[in-house]
Amino acid sequence: MTPSAARPQPAIVRYHLVTLGCAKNTVDSMRLERALRNARHAPVDEPGDAELVLVNTCGFIDAAKAESIEVVSELDQNRPPDQQLYVVGCMTQIAEEEVRAAVPGVDATFGVEAWDAVAASLGPADAAYDIPQQTVLPMGPSAYLKISDGCDRPCTFCIIPTIKGGMRSEPTERLLGEARMYAAAGVRELVLVAQDSTAYGEDRRDRDGLAALLEQLSAEVPEVPWIRLMYAYPGRVTRRLAETMAALPNVVPYLDIPLQHGSDAVLRRMKRPSLRTARRSLDAVRSAMPDVTVRTTFIVGFPGETDSEFEELLDFVEEQRFDHVGAFTYSPQPGTPSAGYAGEVPHEVVA
Repeated sequence: MTPSAARPQPAIVRYHLVTLGCAKNTVDSMRLERALRNARHAPVDEPGDAELVLVNTCGFIDAAKAESIEVVSELDQNRPPDQQLYVVGCMTQIAEEEVRAAVPGVDATFGVEAWDAVAASLGPADAAYDIPQQTVLPMGPSAYLKISDGCDRPCTFCIIPTIKGGMRSEPTERLLGEARMYAAAGVRELVLVAQDSTAYGEDRRDRDGLAALLEQLSAEVPEVPWIRLMYAYPGRVTRRLAETMAALPNVVPYLDIPLQHGSDAVLRRMKRPSLRTARRSLDAVRSAMPDVTVRTTFIVGFPGETDSEFEELLDFVEEQRFDHVGAFTYSPQPGTPSAGYAGEVPHEVVA
């Protein structure tokens, strides 16, 4: 995606960045900030003080798209005449025309991971701006460490593989370097995120890549007391991974593992792992860490879901006694297999 004809830019561009969506997007925004600062452009806290406002969007479900459009539209309506507005990220990757139709005044759009292209579109800045000694770091005690991007799983409801492409593990040395940087800045918690964190290393034919990474992180930054794992995939929480988590003193006994449903029939339509597989992963982690906290999420109203299948979901939740549960209404996404499934569940039933 390329920017439209841009108005002349000052040598140093004062920019304001708005981030929407998930933890992975937060990491992407930090990478965009690094590209902009490396080009010697200057961040500002308020959009009204900026020559350029950027919005890093989310396009995962309809509600996220609507929020992205709302935020971009409001910024467009309230900006001064000489301010530029760039829209980047997941929504522009799959729905650039929708963004431009909703907000025609947008000056440029870029897809995912186009951080250097965004910086290059502004041109080189005057070296009079000194980059702060402290690089772009999180404001607070926690930092997200994105260990991979993209996804190879076949979930029929998910648009992420279309947006992000196949799974790509970050180089281990790069992750260890980021962890050291965060530790030196006083970060107390590293939160490992990915589309599927348990797939780490699989693209390098390493099925125990995540366990090995946890061991290396624990040894590399012992001063960070908490390392937390998010976005695990059922069936990939192996006994080896669970035992590694239990053995490392600074790995938190916590697991976020989206299971999506409690009916095998629905899971088959979703192309998700079976309940037997989910139970095996849950048993492994609870056996290794009896005090583990487990969080999961479910989709309600998937096409064809019957009352009895919904009851199976409730029974599964009751059986497993999760510590935290999130429930989301199914949102059909164009380009996904389930968007063409019959058996739409009425909104009033889902609600």
